[in-house]
Amino acid sequence: MQIVIHALDFGLTDALRRHADRRLRSVLACYDEHIQGVVMRLSGYGGARGGVDKFCHVQVLLAGLPDVVVEDVEADLYVAISRTVHRTGRTIKRRLVRRRDKARMSGQPGKVSVAERSATT
Repeated sequence: MQIVIHALDFGLTDALRRHADRRLRSVLACYDEHIQGVVMRLSGYGGARGGVDKFCHVQVLLAGLPDVVVEDVEADLYVAISRTVHRTGRTIKRRLVRRRDKARMSGQPGKVSVAERSATT
């Protein structure tokens, strides 16, 4: 799985890059055959109360489905990454289940992959 991580307003530390990469790979590993690429963008900007909020944007390119885009804003960038990646995994699972169910309802014979089967559990 190809993962690209961009830090827009700051230098990306090795620890932050490892955290983001580890979270993405652990959550998205079971959908690897459906994923063409992952782009994560991290930034900080002035929040409503004058503080700096951390922003995480994840875009997953899926084969045969629209891209999954999930964003989150938190005070802690590690929390923003974890929440965004978790929500991304749930969204991908939901899309794959819908595609599988739609194929079954239309009566199209098709191979159900291991990832799609595990997405229902």
